[in-house]
Amino acid sequence: MTDAWYSVSDSTRRQILARVAAGPCSVGEITDALPVSMAAVSQHLKILREAGLVSMTPAGRRRIYQARVEGLAELRAELDTYWTQALHSFKQVAEASYLAEKEQP
Repeated sequence: MTDAWYSVSDSTRRQILARVAAGPCSVGEITDALPVSMAAVSQHLKILREAGLVSMTPAGRRRIYQARVEGLAELRAELDTYWTQALHSFKQVAEASYLAEKEQP
């Protein structure tokens, strides 16, 4: 399985993920919205699928892709952890700075 962070490290894959997150679509619809070939879009979608960020549903000869809420939730949960840690660190620095200023005559 591809690492989700690796899969979103590429700007083209982020654009594809944004398009798929906006609503289910085919490779052709994604290709129409981006300046890359259909083969390249397919390769990027493969990486996003392996990372669990998108799913594919066959519809006749077409394949319809959509965002996987569960995969995106895992990325968000990890980001929330970093955000919480950063806020906690900021609070500690701000409080220490405040106390240091208060102690100065």
